[in-house]
Amino acid sequence: MKKYQVVGIGNAIVDVLTRSEDTFLDHMGIQKGIMQLVERDRAETLYGAMESRIEAPGGSVANTLAGIGNLGLRTAFIGRVHDDALGRFYADAMAKDGTDFVNPPVAGGELPTSRSMIFVSPDGERSMNTYLGISAELGTDDVSEDVAGEAEILFLEGYLFDKDKGKEAFLKAARACKAAGGKPGIAISDPFCVERHRADFLTLIENEMDFVIGNEAEIRSLYQNDDLEADLRAVGAICPLVVCTRSGDGVSVLREGTRVDVGVEKIVPVDATGAGDQFAAGFLYGLAIGADMELAARMGSVAAREVISHMGPRPEANLQDLFRAQGLI
Repeated sequence: MKKYQVVGIGNAIVDVLTRSEDTFLDHMGIQKGIMQLVERDRAETLYGAMESRIEAPGGSVANTLAGIGNLGLRTAFIGRVHDDALGRFYADAMAKDGTDFVNPPVAGGELPTSRSMIFVSPDGERSMNTYLGISAELGTDDVSEDVAGEAEILFLEGYLFDKDKGKEAFLKAARACKAAGGKPGIAISDPFCVERHRADFLTLIENEMDFVIGNEAEIRSLYQNDDLEADLRAVGAICPLVVCTRSGDGVSVLREGTRVDVGVEKIVPVDATGAGDQFAAGFLYGLAIGADMELAARMGSVAAREVISHMGPRPEANLQDLFRAQGLI
């Protein structure tokens, strides 16, 4: 038995959330409904303008690990924080949630710990303004092959693919995981990541990954066929397992040529932050326990529904209790 059922590599970002009207977004020059990167001075301005802030450890893959930990699996996170107040808060919070934070906070003249200012509109849409700080500097020195080799499943965050050192870290971790019999996979994270690195993304997926998870826009960005069905088939031809979330239209899973579509009940979100992250948590839980793909997709959908019912990107309810109530376990 391996030490960890799921190990994640991603940006270690403190999420700072507040509610805001669309008029406030316009006034502050914030584009609604997207994630945009900001510089340090802009981050400080937005942070100062936020009222009734909620702070929580975030980052896409870290949020997924929190959901998987909620479900009782053994998890670890490879990420980079500074030895400052936010960094120590982040590392402690991950540990309290049951995830091993395997990289100690970095001291010295490094960049500050990363943070994302998230403004939640009345319709539940979130507008994310992210200062990447030190987390984007993750490289091969931060990846322990011993940790990656102790993972049954390795989950990579596409956002970290923007820098060469991130790409090298991914390759080191994925190869260590696969060499030890584990399954590496990636969350595409954002179609703009693909736009910047399409050839490298496709090479990574084809040669190194056992699974890929993305929403409709992200899956379509890989091959640009202007046809989701054609894009799913194209990705499925190079990767054994492809998972495509389609918001209120459900989930499509393509595993070694076999297609499964799972519907969902549409609801109005309180806060859409973390929906994809918690879908991944439920789905990877299913994958880890050997569930079939339809059941794993339903688990993902239940986890996603829970997180959009409240503020914040991590589950508040006990997901195992929800799965039992739905007859999933």
